[in-house]
Parts: sequence; structure tokens; C-alpha cells
Amino acid sequence: MGNQTEKNDYQIVRENFADKLADISFDSKNYSTGRVDFAGDGVVRIVGLPNAKYGELLDIDGRYRAIVLDLEESEVGAIVLDAVQSVSAGMLVKSTGQIVEVPVGAEMFGRVIAPLGNPIDGLGSLEISKSRPIEASAPMIFDRGRVNEPLQTGILAVDSMIPIGKGQRELIIGDRQTGKTSMAVDIILNQKGKNVYCVYVSVGQKSSSVSNIVHTLGRFGALEYTCVVCATASDSAPLQYIAPFSGCAIAEEMMYDGKDVLIVYDDLSKHAVAYRAMSLLLKRPPGREAYPGDIFYLHSRLLERAAKLDEKHGGGSMTAIPIVETLAGDISAYVPTNVISITDGQIYLESELFNAGVRPAVNVGLSVSRVGGSAQFDGIRRASGKLRLDLSQYRELAVFAQFGSELDGATSEILAKGARIAETLKQPLRCLYDVAHEMIILHLAMNELLKDVPVDKVTEFVQSFIEFLDTDKADIVKEISDNKLLSLENGFLIEDELKEFYDFYFEDAAK
Repeated sequence: MGNQTEKNDYQIVRENFADKLADISFDSKNYSTGRVDFAGDGVVRIVGLPNAKYGELLDIDGRYRAIVLDLEESEVGAIVLDAVQSVSAGMLVKSTGQIVEVPVGAEMFGRVIAPLGNPIDGLGSLEISKSRPIEASAPMIFDRGRVNEPLQTGILAVDSMIPIGKGQRELIIGDRQTGKTSMAVDIILNQKGKNVYCVYVSVGQKSSSVSNIVHTLGRFGALEYTCVVCATASDSAPLQYIAPFSGCAIAEEMMYDGKDVLIVYDDLSKHAVAYRAMSLLLKRPPGREAYPGDIFYLHSRLLERAAKLDEKHGGGSMTAIPIVETLAGDISAYVPTNVISITDGQIYLESELFNAGVRPAVNVGLSVSRVGGSAQFDGIRRASGKLRLDLSQYRELAVFAQFGSELDGATSEILAKGARIAETLKQPLRCLYDVAHEMIILHLAMNELLKDVPVDKVTEFVQSFIEFLDTDKADIVKEISDNKLLSLENGFLIEDELKEFYDFYFEDAAK
């Protein structure tokens, strides 16, 4: 009887084991595997992975992620994306066959995220099912439409002389502390109510600086349509490297959905430095200024993704505003010349003008928009007239006037007109103009209607006059804004109002 009982128990165990085996599912995929041979400073060298591809996502020990950036005959070089210090030699590496993806969609706007898509603003997790690869091909030439729709910045000097169109790539370049980031933030603030989504990518900035920008965006109600992608100076070089590509993927999703998007890369100088650090650790041969040979390709494949799509492809647009920092005004350095040659124009902010109180400190001679008047409202194009020429002449003659030599009447007139134009273009931070305001101010400046106003009072006088029109003559301002044109009749009405306001303003000031 004992033997019979043992037999039954054995049968029961076999049956239970068979049931467990039936529940187990086996992954029949074939994975290419390798081992970490060296790990340090966020860079790993892997032996194996014979079928690895450039830019492919790797799985290290089932816990960490890395991107392939170097392919050699006997080993593969990759950069670790998370927990840089935790990866060590000997760990198993598995290829995934895909590249890094980030969550995308309208839910991303109003949030501050890390380059890998995880929120860092303390507002809870993001429940998004859709994702997009950070690397993607730029739209083909025949998928693009004409860049002929203005993207208003609210900055008079830019909208009148260096217009930006939806789908354009316009570089902001200048030394540190010349107002580059402030200008970019003002452009984002000006998109409020204009159905333009914004993505602000911070690369290598201090955490406190990013926090101030997020606070500013929130204070002016711009954070609700803005996504901030943040890779601070304390983050690893690999995270700083992928941050602009992550931001671009988020913007790209909205562009292909038929929306207008503005993306700011702040800044590509630090992005290039992070890429140089990784390249040197991967033992790539250094070139000019120790940058690797593919530094141009790094930024060109990023910026070429900005486009204005034709109607067949939804008509969406992505406008890119990269920022590049120069050293001692040297725009002929390696990274600045690279990005200048990729973009459709640049806004050059000069230290001397900034220190002299000219803000925004736009150098008219070195700033250009290669899209030009085709991305400008007719009213602003007509009102600006010879603005660039007059301002350039004034800047040139002002240098000679400093020597105190006697000037003829014509030169004195040019200097007087130019001085008032230069004062008119001065604009305090966060003080943004509507299209109608810009046309009115240009009308005053170009028709010498401010010649009786003392030069040092011009900026204050113009802003007070605009406030007066908004309050007492709102119907005129609304008509100009709706038509995007300053008619002859409205021009005469504004001149009449200016005379009355002039008497009131200076009489009140005298008291």
C-alpha cells in the first residue's frame, strides 16, 4: 500500500509541473548580445554586438539604456543615458533594434520634463501612450510649402527689419549677457492667443536660470502652451546631447498634426561642447577647436527638421530659434559659422550696444533674415520703408560725430532722425507690441513726427502715446490690427491725436 501511495504522489507532482510548464511563454526573438569591456564618464565600450547600428538603443543588464555612437571592427562605443555611475565592466548588453523615443502629444505642454520625457516639475506623472523617436528624417523638399506667414515676435526691431516666418530657422547670436535668452522668452510670451505651441529646450544652463524662466512663463500665462525640456549643467553630457532632439520630436508631433510650433534651443554652443566631450571620450579624432568632424552634421540634421509643410501634409509648421554664444564677439568661430550657414538668417546682439543702453542690442549690419519681406505683413513692410538704411547711416555717422568736428546741415538732420529712430526701437523687457502698435510707431519714426520730442524722452513718450491710443482711441487701433494695414485716413487721425497728446504730455511734465 505504501508503494501505491508514493506512486500517486509522484504522479501528482508530475501533473503540477506539467501545468506550470504550460503557463510559461518563451520569447522566440533572437537578440544580439555583448559585454561591457570598459565603462567611465558615461561612455561604455562593448565587445560583441556585431549587428549594432548607429543611434540604436541598447539595454544594459536589463536596467540601463545607452545609445550607439561609435562602430568599430571589434567593439562598439555607446553613451549611457541614465545612472551613469552604476554601469560597470562585465555587464550584459542586449540590442533592441530601435532608437530612443520620448512621449509626445498635447499633454506635454504646460509641463517641465527631462530629456527622456519624465516630468520634473512635481505636478505628477504623465499618462501618455504615444511616443516618437528622437531622431527622424527632415521633411522632403516637395513636402514643404512656402515660408510666407509671419511669426510675430512683438519686438519692433525684429519684426520690422529681421522678420521671422513660420517654418523659418532664425539664429540668435551674441556674447554672454547680451539678452539672447530674454529675447527668446519674449518671443514665446508674444505667442499667447495666437495658436502657436512653444517648446523651450534648455541645454547646460544653471537650474536657477531655468527655474526663473519657468516662473516667468507661468507669471505671464505662457506655460500652458509651452513645454520646457531641461538638461541642466549638472546633468551628464549624454542627456545634454539628446535634449534638443527630444524637444524637436515633441514639436514635430504637433507640426505633423497641422499645428504651428515654435522651438527655442538654448543654447547650441553648450550642446556642441557636450557632444565634443562624448566624442573625445569615445576616442574620435579631434578637428578644429577639438570638435569632432561631424559637428556640422549634428546641428544640420537637427535644424533641417524645422519646416513649413504644404497643405497636402497638414500645413503645420515648426519654427526653430537656435541660440549660439560667441566669445568676445567672434562670429567666425567654428560652431557660430556652422550654425549661421545652416539657418535662414541671424539676429546678432552686440555687447557694445547692450552696454550703451540700446536694448534689444540688435546690430543691424550683421543681422539678416533670408526670408525677408515675404514673411512680413504688408503694413509693416510699407511702414518700415528705409528703416534699416537710415539706422545704418546713423550708426556710421555717429562714430564721426563723436570727434566733435563741425557737421553740415544734411548730416545733422540724418543724425537727429537716426537718434530718434534708435530711441524708438528701444523696448523694455516683457513690453511687447501688437502688429497695430508696431505700424503706428514705425509711422511716427519714419515720417519724422517725433522731431520735436527731446531724444532722451522719445522711448517714454512713444510708450505713453501707445497706452493713450489703446485707452481713448481703441477703435482706430482695432481697425489697424484687423486690416494689418495703416490706411491714409488712419494715418492722419493718428497725427492729429499726436499733436493733442504732445501738448498734454509736455504741459503735464512741465507742471
